[in-house]
Amino acid sequence: MKELVVISGKGGTGKTSILASFASLAKKAVIADCDVDAADLHLVLEPRVVKRESFTAGSKARIKPGHCTACGKCEELCRFDAIYFDGPGNGRVPKTFRVDTIACEGCGVCFDFCAENAIEFEPAVCGEWFVSETRCGPMVHAQLGVAAENSGKLVTQLRRAAGQVAARQKRELVLCDGSPGIGCPVIASLTGASLALFVVEPTASGEHDFLRVAQLTIQLGVPGVLAVNKADLNEEVARDIEELARQRGIDPVGRIPYDPAVTQAQIARKTVVEASDGPAARAIRGLWTETQKYLDRSAPAGAGGLVQLAGQQKTQQEQT
Repeated sequence: MKELVVISGKGGTGKTSILASFASLAKKAVIADCDVDAADLHLVLEPRVVKRESFTAGSKARIKPGHCTACGKCEELCRFDAIYFDGPGNGRVPKTFRVDTIACEGCGVCFDFCAENAIEFEPAVCGEWFVSETRCGPMVHAQLGVAAENSGKLVTQLRRAAGQVAARQKRELVLCDGSPGIGCPVIASLTGASLALFVVEPTASGEHDFLRVAQLTIQLGVPGVLAVNKADLNEEVARDIEELARQRGIDPVGRIPYDPAVTQAQIARKTVVEASDGPAARAIRGLWTETQKYLDRSAPAGAGGLVQLAGQQKTQQEQT
């Protein structure tokens, strides 16, 4: 089983549009939207949810109004200003304290020091993840709650679920829309992948951010290829970025010209290759052909990825 992760050093480079088109062109692929902090692949592929699961990570404090004596110790110790003296009364005191779950960082200090055992410290539901059907095949995606964290852990959950769907349905490829940047969700998306496709814009910031994420893939041992989007807007910078990629062992495999048809496809909730046969659509088809050649030569998804990741986590859970 192979896994292609489409990434970029910054947001807005067009990676989701390219990934959606790849999903339309691929045969028997599973799609995973691992950009969980700002998921938008569903806007184009219009998934129909067939499975829905809660995502639990970390813990949050909750004050039990009936036990609270309004001593104020919790408010005094909270370093995150997450505790307010405006909770309901309980017959002993006219007001009690409450916890703002958005501001709460889950440190547990209030729980440890409450003399009345009036605070519960429970696992927090941070969002939901879904397995859906789309016109391009099965899709695994998620929605984080307001101000929720642990997006790297959620990405790991999505990759594991995508691997399970692929194994169950005998699909040989997982297409992963990674997060922008180089943070925890990007690392969780890349670890153990077969191939990374960098989508870069020909700008100074695009070059800078590409170099950062390219270094990350090198450190993780994930091979990569490069596509320059809107390459005709600054061909000199596009050439510079391609040369920098070659110096790092990353082969340029395509250039996509600026094309208003990309925006029109998004408005119509279609992939670029479904909605157009213009310059961008033709370039994306060629990019997919070239990327497949590298996928064919790449190793299957390895340690940290997909089904092997699921087995490792199950073993860890059994040991604990």
